[in-house]
Amino acid sequence: MSSEPVPPPPWRRSANKSARPHLSVATIVAAALRVMDAEGLDAVSMRRVAQDLGTGAASLYAHVRNKQELHELILEEVFRGLEVPTPDPRRWQEQLKELIGQTTRIMLARPGTAQISLQTMIPMRPGTLAAMDATLGILRCAGIPDQIADYAADALALYGTAYAYEASLWPSSEAGQAEARRRITEIEEYLSTLPADRFPHLLAMMRRPFHEENGSERFEFALDIFIAGLAKYADPGLTE
Repeated sequence: MSSEPVPPPPWRRSANKSARPHLSVATIVAAALRVMDAEGLDAVSMRRVAQDLGTGAASLYAHVRNKQELHELILEEVFRGLEVPTPDPRRWQEQLKELIGQTTRIMLARPGTAQISLQTMIPMRPGTLAAMDATLGILRCAGIPDQIADYAADALALYGTAYAYEASLWPSSEAGQAEARRRITEIEEYLSTLPADRFPHLLAMMRRPFHEENGSERFEFALDIFIAGLAKYADPGLTE
């Protein structure tokens, strides 16, 4: 008698192929990230994610309440790798810059997450709460008063998020980038034709063409200025 396995009947093979995948919050979020990376945040809906998983949208609602929660879960997932420093009053300015830079880079790496953050009143997931708590911890360890620390943490988070969101609006394809460069050249040429008596300062700034600007330099410049302004609220007895 042959020892070869008996192949399953055709109807059993068909049933296996059509079986729904095991669903969990983790698999749903992973699918949502795939959709967002490939098609953008606007494509991330319960129906589209279900399609990616080979199931119906109704099956997702047993794990995720709605699209808003799905978006927040995406934000939580991308912030999972955030490295939170132990506050050091003698390094508070450096730590603050590193932390805001890190959260901004996380959002830059996954276009769409900054938009989620802006659309969510107060993100209340562990990863985003950790970022908020770490920012406050660095500010408070330097002796900065709580009200100032509260205002500063909110403003710093908003700055990093807005910067990442604006960056996400720029085209990523070669054709899109070429069109953007063409448009910038047109703007430079137009500004150079403005009457000098009405727009003297704009024309003076045209000595540094837009295409030579470095976005990261602008980001770090503003961050340095902000943190330098906060330094006057720090307690020298703790930070020196």
